Amino acid sequence: MKITFPHMGSPLIYTKLFELLGHEVIVPPKPTQKTINLGVKYSPEFACFPLKVLLGTYLEAIEMGADTIVSSGGNGPCRAGYYGEVHQRLIRNMGLDIDFIIFDELKRDYKGFINKLKKLKGQHSWFDLYKIVKTAYKMAVSTDKVKKFIEHKRPYISDKKKLNKVKLAIEDQYREIKTEQDIVRVEEYAFKILKGLDIEEKTGAEKLKIGIVGEIYVVMESGINFNLAELLNDFGVEVEMSHYISEWIQENLIPFVSHEKEIMKKAEDYIETIIGGHAKQNVGHIVDYKERGFDGIVHLKPFGCLPELVTQSILDKISDDLDLPILSLSIDEQMATANVMTRIEAFIDMIKQKKYKRSSDHERHVFGY
Repeated sequence: MKITFPHMGSPLIYTKLFELLGHEVIVPPKPTQKTINLGVKYSPEFACFPLKVLLGTYLEAIEMGADTIVSSGGNGPCRAGYYGEVHQRLIRNMGLDIDFIIFDELKRDYKGFINKLKKLKGQHSWFDLYKIVKTAYKMAVSTDKVKKFIEHKRPYISDKKKLNKVKLAIEDQYREIKTEQDIVRVEEYAFKILKGLDIEEKTGAEKLKIGIVGEIYVVMESGINFNLAELLNDFGVEVEMSHYISEWIQENLIPFVSHEKEIMKKAEDYIETIIGGHAKQNVGHIVDYKERGFDGIVHLKPFGCLPELVTQSILDKISDDLDLPILSLSIDEQMATANVMTRIEAFIDMIKQKKYKRSSDHERHVFGY
């Protein structure tokens, strides 16, 4: 099998998983305007934006030689649960003979899930499969630790070119991983060179922190969210995202280590029930970010995403209740970089003024001005 998969964030983890299982991997290209144009051309007009971009990604990977697409399914009222079936029909209607392996929740179709695993594991034993999946998961946890460190420290690193070279060197090391012991070694190497960079961290009112929440695909895939995390970093802002691949694995495959229930509990005042996608989790993350001292929130809603449309409708109330600035961006094929840059810059200026005023008021109170 020549396997490909959705490009969602870094493809390192999925690539390593299928390589260790002995498959030939066709790494899908990072989504570009060409990807979006392809997806839009062959998708229903009112389909969710992620469905269109993913279709474009699959078509580019098929052109590169992929004959099998592996992806996850979904559950609840969110239409993402139908993506696999819709993609399959669209691609087959184009006359392309491609095999789809879609993993829905284990409890929905136990036998089907096991049969799909058998197909992927090939001649490997179940114990081998366990070790390979465990290695991929540990690698996801490790790469996310490095990613979070960079998102926190990048605003304070003056030599961005050097940081970019360091990131590429770290990714090269992760590509060579074969065992869990390799992960420990590479992680130590990563933090050693990252902490060796010249970092001048700001404190107090000068330090700004923004949380990014929204639909999981547009939050994690920098190719379609205008590289938002790095953009905010370049404006001198620390960033944290509501979705990371290691946390998705924890929530869906090993829930006993997940903290999702704790996050969803924080959303109870605004959304009582699960309405699909990660709407409830995103509201919980907004409350959590406020409790942890974040200065603002950027909410990402792709075109056609009903759960995030509900979230968007209650953002004003959440913002008022928490005294927390929230910027909601709708992402679709018409969105332009200049538009995003302008709105982000204005949002950050507003947060700075708000924080400076609060800091000045505090000083007047403390010193009796």
